[in-house]
Amino acid sequence: MSAPLPSALRVRFQRYIEEGLSGRAAAARLKLSPATGARWARLVRTIGDARAAPQGRPRGHGKLAPHRDFFEELLKQDADMTLIELGRALEDATGIRAHSASIGRFLRKLGYRYKKNHWWPPSGVARA
Repeated sequence: MSAPLPSALRVRFQRYIEEGLSGRAAAARLKLSPATGARWARLVRTIGDARAAPQGRPRGHGKLAPHRDFFEELLKQDADMTLIELGRALEDATGIRAHSASIGRFLRKLGYRYKKNHWWPPSGVARA
């Protein structure tokens, strides 16, 4: 996804609209497409400026967000549950299916981490 055009350009466009130019004429002066001029002129007329809209997906509105308490309760009861077991428990309780990677990302956002154990069994070829 491309980045929005700079706010300084949008301010100059707004100034042209306030001086009485049409959206197309202001866009032509700034070397923008006529469609962009029409969209920005409509924004200036309706909300007062042509600021860029937020991009990307809104945070915190995934399908797992409403089940935060459910996961916290399960992990209080048994902290050694695997992601697959958590997914099965969620499906059994609510009927919602979620991939284990999605559950892992969700739990990391909540602050849960898995500390790997750095112990390995002794190798058969290691010297004593």
